Amino acid sequence: MSLKDRISDEIKTAMKAKDKLRLETVRGIKKVILEKESEIRGKGREELTEDEELAIVMQLAKQRRDSIAQFSDAGREELAEKEAQELKILEEYLPAQLSDADIEAAVDEAIAQTGASSMRDMGKVMGPVMAKLKGQADGNKVQAAVKAKLS
Repeated sequence: MSLKDRISDEIKTAMKAKDKLRLETVRGIKKVILEKESEIRGKGREELTEDEELAIVMQLAKQRRDSIAQFSDAGREELAEKEAQELKILEEYLPAQLSDADIEAAVDEAIAQTGASSMRDMGKVMGPVMAKLKGQADGNKVQAAVKAKLS
C-alpha cells in the first residue's frame, strides 16, 4: 500500500474518530503529496516514488522540529506542544529512528572510508552518511556527531 493510499485511509479513520489534530496533520501530508504529483505530471509521470513520498514526510517533520525550537525560544509553549503532537503523528509514517550509537557508528565508517581528518572534510562525510541513513536519522543529530568526531 502506497503512502498516499495509507493517508487516505487515515483521513477516514480520523474523521470517524473526530480526531481533529490527526485529521489536520494527515490532510496536510496528502495536500503536499497531491501538489508534488501535479508538478510531476508535466514531466510525464503519474505518481511519486516511495522515496519521494518519504522525502515529503521527512521535510514536514523537519519543519515541525524547527517550529518547536522557534516557539520554545519565543516562550510560546502552547504552540510548541501542538507542533510536537503533529510531529509525533508524522513520525508514524517514517522509518524507525536510529539510536545515537548507530549514528556514531555510521559516522565512524564514513570517516574511515573518506579519510576525513578535519572540519574542512565535513561535507565529504555528511553526504555518504545522510545517504546511508536516509529517513532513519535527523540531520541535526548526524551533523552534531560528525562535528564531534572531526573537531
